[in-house]
Formats: sequence, C-alpha cells, structure tokens
Amino acid sequence: MKITQMLTEETITLSISGNSKMNAIDALVDVLDRAGKLSDKKEYKKAIIAREEQSTTGIGEGIAIPHAKTTAVKQAAIAFGKSEQGVDYQSLDGRPAHLFFMIAAPEGANNTHLEALSRLSSILMNEDAREKLRNAATAKEVVAIIDSYDREDEQEEQSMTNKSQFIVAVTACPTGIAHTYMAADSLRAKASELGIDIKVETNGSGGAKNVLTPDEIERATAVIVAADTKVEMARFKGKRVIETAVADGIRKPQELITRAVNQDAPVYQGAAGDATERTTGQQKGKGVGATIYKHLMNGVSNMLPFVVGGGILIAISFMFGYKAFDPEDPTYNVIAEALMTIGGGSGAFGFIVPVLAGFIAMSIADRPGFAPGMVGGILASAGGAGFLGGMIAGFLAGYLVVGLKKALQGLPASLEGIKTILLYPLLGIALTGFIMVFAINKPVGLLNSAITDWLSGIGTGNAVVLGMILGLMMAFDMGGPVNKAAYVFGTGLLANGVYEPMAAIMAAGMVPPLAIAVATTLFKNKFTKQEKDAGKANYIMGLSFITEGAIPFAAADPIRVIPSVMAGAAVTGALSMMFHIGIRAPHGGMFVVPLVDGNWLMYLVAIFAGTLVSALLIGFLKKPVTE
Repeated sequence: MKITQMLTEETITLSISGNSKMNAIDALVDVLDRAGKLSDKKEYKKAIIAREEQSTTGIGEGIAIPHAKTTAVKQAAIAFGKSEQGVDYQSLDGRPAHLFFMIAAPEGANNTHLEALSRLSSILMNEDAREKLRNAATAKEVVAIIDSYDREDEQEEQSMTNKSQFIVAVTACPTGIAHTYMAADSLRAKASELGIDIKVETNGSGGAKNVLTPDEIERATAVIVAADTKVEMARFKGKRVIETAVADGIRKPQELITRAVNQDAPVYQGAAGDATERTTGQQKGKGVGATIYKHLMNGVSNMLPFVVGGGILIAISFMFGYKAFDPEDPTYNVIAEALMTIGGGSGAFGFIVPVLAGFIAMSIADRPGFAPGMVGGILASAGGAGFLGGMIAGFLAGYLVVGLKKALQGLPASLEGIKTILLYPLLGIALTGFIMVFAINKPVGLLNSAITDWLSGIGTGNAVVLGMILGLMMAFDMGGPVNKAAYVFGTGLLANGVYEPMAAIMAAGMVPPLAIAVATTLFKNKFTKQEKDAGKANYIMGLSFITEGAIPFAAADPIRVIPSVMAGAAVTGALSMMFHIGIRAPHGGMFVVPLVDGNWLMYLVAIFAGTLVSALLIGFLKKPVTE
C-alpha cells in the first residue's frame, strides 16, 4: 500500500494555529474526523493523549508524529499539519515542532497498512524530505513530496557487508507504528556513516521484522535494545547489552553505537525465557507506590476469572435454595451441590489467593517467582491470612527470588542450568514457606478475622458511610488507581465471605456511564451530536459495569462531570449498603442483579437513584452547546 492512499489532500492542513501541544492535536484530530476517518472522535483523541503520556511523540528536528491504534478509527489514515510559528510539543531536542503527521491506525490494521506507516517514519528521517515539506505551499505538493520518497517495494531485510565491526540492535515502542522504525533507521544511518555494520530488528505492530539470528547475536560485538516495551532478552545472555528508551535510538544513535563498539555495557545475566520491559524516561521516574500497584494489578487481573466464574456459579447454586448444596438439608439438589463444589472453596474460589500471590511474585521475579508465590498463597489461605496474606506472600516470594538471583550470580557456569529448575524453586518455596508459617500467617490471620468480623457486624450508619466512600472512589477516576483500589478491596472481601461491599462497588461503578447516557437523552442541548451518539453506547457499558465508558465525557468537561458522577455513585453505594445487598460475583452488571443476596428490586432502586442524581447534576451544570 502506498502512503498516499492514507495521506490525501483531504487530511492535510497547512495552517495550525496556536502554539500549544493540544492546539496541534485538536487541529489534526478535526482534520481526520472531517475526512470521515474516525468512528469516535473523542475516543481517538483520548488514545492520542494516552500515547503522549507514555512519552512525547515530538521526535525533534521540528517533527511530531502523534499516533494511536484504536477501535475509534474507521479507516487507516494519516493527517499532515504545518505550523509556521512552531508549537511547543515537548520535543526530545527541546525545539518547537513545525511538521506534524498524525497516524490513525484501526485496531485490526493489517500488515500493508503498518508497513506503509513504517515507511513514512523512515522518510521523515531524510533531511531533504523534511526541508521540502517545510517549504510546501499546497496540500497537493505535500502529497507529491511523500509520494516521490515512498518506495513500496523496498525490503527491510538487511544483508551483512562483512565490515570489521558488527553490532546488532532491537527497537520497539508500545504502539509499534512510528518510533520503532524511526529508531531503526536512525541507527542504520549513523552506523553506515561511521563505517560500522549493524542489523536492527524491529518489533512493530505487524510483528518482528529483520529478526536477529543466533549466529548474528553470537558474532555481534554488543547489543543495543532501544525499546519502551517488552523484548525477548534470553537470547542475549552473556552478551554486552545496552538497554535504553526507543527515543534514544532516534536522538542518540552515535552515542549508542560508540558505546556498543567499545563494549561499554554490562553483560546480560538473565535467566532463560526472561523478557525485559523497557520504560521511557517518564516511566523510570515512577515511585515505589506505582511499582507496587503494577505488581498488585498483575495478580488481581489473573485472579479475577476465578472470582467471576466461581462467584456466579455459587450465586446460581443459591437459586435452588440457600442450603440446597448440603446433602443433609431437606432442600438438597445435586446440581446445586455440583455448582457449589465447582465454584466454591474446593473449586474456583480455592484458587483466588494462591493465583493472586503467584502472579504478583511472577510480575516481580518472572517465572522463577511463580511457584514460591503460589505456595505462599496456599499457605496464607490455609492459615487464615486470606486475601491480605496472599498479597504479602506474593510480594515476599517475588522479592526473595530477586534476592536469590543476585546471591547465586557467582556460581560456576557449569551450574547455570540448575538454577531455574532446582535452586530457585527449592530455596524460594522453602524461604517463603517458613516466613509465612512462622511470621506472617498468625498476625495477618488475626487482622483478617478482625476486619471480617467488623464488616460482618457493621451497623447501618457505618455501612452507609462505607458505601458512600466506596462509591466516591469508583467514580473518581473511573478505571484508574483509586477506582481499582476500591475494586480490589471488594474482591478481597469476597474470599473472606463478606459480600455487601462488592455489591455497593459494582452498583456505584455502573452509575457514571448510565448517568452520561441518561443526561445525553434528557438534556440534548447540552451535548454535541457526536456526544449524544456516544451517550447511547453508555447505556450498554453502564448496564455491563464498564465504568470507563464515561471517561471521554469526564476528560472533555472534568469540572462539571466528575463531581456529578461522584455524587450519584456515592448515593448508590450508600443505598446498596443500607439495603443490605450482597453479591458474590464481582462483575456482570445488570446481568447478575437477579443473583444478589437480598432484595434485587431495592438494588435496582439504588442504581436508578444514583444514576438520576448524577444525570440531573450533569444536565444542570453543563452549558448549552452550539453545533
């Protein structure tokens, strides 16, 4: 596919006004939307901004390439914009940006699209092409310039030229449609200038290209990994590896190549099968809290299928009668017993704490941490430490294994193969187990029991306050860390047999998208046509407990929307707790309402009341819009 099949005169603007980053983004998004390339303008803009938060796409030399791959794109397209005065785009070299290429890739973009996008990135590394684009006076001229440099039949595969010095590199960025290829081209160009042979593997959206062979890795003086996402690292074990951000591949190719030639890098000592996750400079600055949150979310996300599946099966078993699973009860039903066995403590629910701990440990220490984490979780569950004990076991096992890796680095090379298969599991399981049995389980078990007893016997007044707090948390950032903290709190209590907070959490989480949907229906003059269309989709997302459906509306008008949805979610959470509604399934939205413990009609009343409060507040606070 030619680049000019995606970059057309319709998607070009030569007069970006304003000097801020958002001015440029808004102008380019508008161009794509007017050309009919987007199915959801707000969602696409949100994806563009999310990519910018990972690292700036202002690559320097007066160029910015904002890009996103999302379902909000109807048709793969490229928008070009030019600013005569320049835009402060927080570029890598600190200079203002004058040329902008905004790439819109659909979620299912095929390889022909992605290859064309990668060729565009390569063209922009050419100084002559940049100069011609800066001087272009018409949209037709821009298309002609790009077309003259586009060589559709070029192959990325490189052949080695047997120069005396040879290095290899890997480039990768989170979206894999721009920085990946620009870094690769920058490294190749500089290596050619310096008379050094290089082969660069690109890990883009279309898969890995120009893949390094074992022989090439073996022959290479050193390896450069310029990546902001996971790269398979085990193959580089024993080689000198320079690990850096993909932006450095674009901006500092000579520095990286010089370091590689001089072997100015540590020898990589990873275990077999390891992968590394490179981060941008912004991400490197994350604190301890962000690191803990990342590992915890890895455990929770892998635990959730057990909680959801097991919880719904248990709830269904209660539809036969509250004691129908008990063979000694007059209401006994063999299907109810089977459902309880499959979903309960000897089935899915029995894995909740071990899986949580196992995947937290794996997030910290890779695969060697998984077995110690799982065993620590099992011990926490059996010892009464529950969900809290499982979290502690996961972090304990993960960091113990990290410590073991460092402690065993000095072993002879002949013993290298037994580390993963023998030493890590043996010592990791033993150390984790001893600490859990003798130091963790008893005090955490007492704390766990105290929390469970308090929540089980909580008075109505305190229950209402707790419900309000959980509701506020669910609506504050709608899928962000605060929302996730409330959700993890609720799912953890399910494992302890406390179900009311989870009901309040799910009901409150349904309110923001439902309120947006109702507000766009009742107050049509307060929303644009696109917002009203998007509002209809929020009915489905709200009923399905997908709180994130409200994010585009909150991002567009945070001062009015966020306080409004928080107020309604607090009302819903408080009412759910006041009505003593419990639920054993942590997901499902309206589809699991009939399975709640308590009066399901009152549960619906709680959801409806909060939705109405938020919708009315949004309608009253927002100003009318002019189409």
